[in-house]
Amino acid sequence: MENIRVAEAFPPGEFIKEELEAREWTQQTLADIMGRQTSVISALVNGKRAISVDIANELSHAFGTSADYWMNLEKSYQQYVHERRDTSISRRARLFQIAPVKEMIKRSWIPPSNDWTEIEKEVCKFLDINSIEDQPRAFAHAAKKSSPEEPATPAQAAWLVRARKLADAVHVAKFSQQTFEEMLNSLRRLMENPEDVRDVPKILAEGGVRFLIVENIAHAKMDGACFWLDEHSPVIAMGMRYDRIDNFWYVLGHEMGHVNYRDGLNADPIWDANLIGDGAIPFDQKSENEKRADLFAQHVLIDQTAIENWIARISPMYSKARILAFAKMNHVHPAIVLGQLQHRGEVDWSHSREMLVKIRHLITPVTLTDGFGQTLPAF
Repeated sequence: MENIRVAEAFPPGEFIKEELEAREWTQQTLADIMGRQTSVISALVNGKRAISVDIANELSHAFGTSADYWMNLEKSYQQYVHERRDTSISRRARLFQIAPVKEMIKRSWIPPSNDWTEIEKEVCKFLDINSIEDQPRAFAHAAKKSSPEEPATPAQAAWLVRARKLADAVHVAKFSQQTFEEMLNSLRRLMENPEDVRDVPKILAEGGVRFLIVENIAHAKMDGACFWLDEHSPVIAMGMRYDRIDNFWYVLGHEMGHVNYRDGLNADPIWDANLIGDGAIPFDQKSENEKRADLFAQHVLIDQTAIENWIARISPMYSKARILAFAKMNHVHPAIVLGQLQHRGEVDWSHSREMLVKIRHLITPVTLTDGFGQTLPAF
């Protein structure tokens, strides 16, 4: 008895049970011997009560062992339990370091579970890794933002992975430079009326560009991304952080610029966070790829020679009537003109806010959308 070594996973109650069976005693018998309630013995046997010094002494006299034997069993078991709990905490901490677990469950990107082992398995499957100790491929594939050069956060990387998983479900025509240019001309005809954004996904698909919307994960601040499934399959994903027509067209134009210049082809995806709004990166601090995409977006949205000549004539007298008239003459929504003026610092961000109409309710029903009330299955 004194030399028996406890298996780490076994509580001392297992050994009490063995001693009872060897003597053909019941739990009631041991309770009578020790002068304890039967419920106390039951709790000891089932591992629901720890062995105290008093109980160790009583067990030693009942079974002819030493009190140290029972105290050592209890100590070994408690040490095992604590080590196991600490390991579990460490693994959960690692899990939350590499993925926004709660958001992924909330968005149905992984199935819900009360078993953290199962959650860990699903996160690894989502990120395409064998173990949480591995460097997630999602981070490798989205390791650097084009402007500025900084690592993707777990939320941003997960957003990109989700977009990549969904992109295969978007069916489009074959992409070519010719179809791309034809698509640009068609898109320009949609910029005047907010309702016409409903035709954007169809025109993009006809031009060979996969388009989808993935609602932001908290704190990710993703505006858009451009990546390629292969050399003939560009993808544009948008986060629709701001529900405004000017923001929609600017981000789309920016990502179209990345497609035009083949940014992200055979390389890491190009992703844009804080492209517009608080925290937006000034133009002169952006990478060359981002500057190029910005300029492309400006030219797609409005004739730059025309707006520069207009600004030279009327600056700083930007009345609402003049903005509306110039927008109508150039067949774009006035919010697009307003956005260009704000971007150039010609008007304050508070100027003519009523022009910034909402379009999210128009675009999400006609686009493969994850979020904003639409839940897609896990892939």
